[in-house]
Amino acid sequence: MSANPTSDVRAGEELDIAAVDAVLKSAVAGLKGTPVLTQYASGASNLTYALDYPDRRLVLRRPPFGTKPKSGHDMHREYKIMTALKPVYGAVPKTLYYTDDNAVIGAEFYVMERVEGHLIHTKIPKEWQWGEDQTRKLCLAFFDKLIELHKVDYKAIGLENFGRPTGYVERQILGWNRRYEKAMTPDVDAFEDVRDWLDAKRPKSEKGAGLLHGDFRIDNLILDKADPTKINAILDWEISALGDPLMDLGNTLAYWIEADDPPAIQALTRQPSAAPGMLSRKEILSYYGQKTGTDIRDFNFYYVYGVFRLAVILQQIYYRYYHGQTKDERFKPYGMLVNVLGGFARDRMRSGKI
Repeated sequence: MSANPTSDVRAGEELDIAAVDAVLKSAVAGLKGTPVLTQYASGASNLTYALDYPDRRLVLRRPPFGTKPKSGHDMHREYKIMTALKPVYGAVPKTLYYTDDNAVIGAEFYVMERVEGHLIHTKIPKEWQWGEDQTRKLCLAFFDKLIELHKVDYKAIGLENFGRPTGYVERQILGWNRRYEKAMTPDVDAFEDVRDWLDAKRPKSEKGAGLLHGDFRIDNLILDKADPTKINAILDWEISALGDPLMDLGNTLAYWIEADDPPAIQALTRQPSAAPGMLSRKEILSYYGQKTGTDIRDFNFYYVYGVFRLAVILQQIYYRYYHGQTKDERFKPYGMLVNVLGGFARDRMRSGKI
């Protein structure tokens, strides 16, 4: 689908629309009329709602209901980076309002302008009738936006305290290794060799510091309706950070599944990265190096990290299913997928390929 439809608000995830309307009209100039509230289908993590006024379309984001990790689902973090980025990096929605006053809807939330356009997932819509040239154009635009983000002077836009870039690589490797140990189940490989290799191969010096998105994928883009090779907005900034940009590229390429990857890896496809005209991981890496001047000769470490991080994310979800903390049958095969991803990381670790 090339649209991003909404539906009635899911049971148990309702909001006090009158309370939201009241605080917004006191803070946002020009809001008139009564808003209509609907909900986006996506949002297993943070919840996203469409807030439609007669002449203005807004989006509201809030954390999920129920118990949440202390450091997770930080709405202010998303709001802060988008607000700071907007003047220098246009591909973010315009933020309008944030509050941590739980009295309004029972949780913190923020509101932003709705960006109109196409949202695509695993395939490019047939009705677009694209050839390889259009697909390649979108691919280059996608990675140009990542490069542009990594080049932003975060200190100049007031984000010098957004995170701790020094030591970021070490914290990520040790952190994901530790999370995997805590989430292991008897039916998955321990992958001690992969974890030990990542710890041992940590670069002695980091490749500078920049703003990292953390979840940079095509299915997090809003594409222009008139020309879908143009990117109107990038969504989902909840795990953004300051750190080594190659860690961000490693995460992005871990999601970048190619047509000749093993079938089990292709089952993880979430974006049309294998469509004819898309660059290969090797071509993307070369393009990134040329555009940024970054030394990418030892990139295998970052790629293996990205793949193993993805395995850990799936294992954390699978752990909840395995122990009966969720009955969602979508998560039943995740243990098998973790073994596949970990095995793929092991293969790339040994071969040196990406």
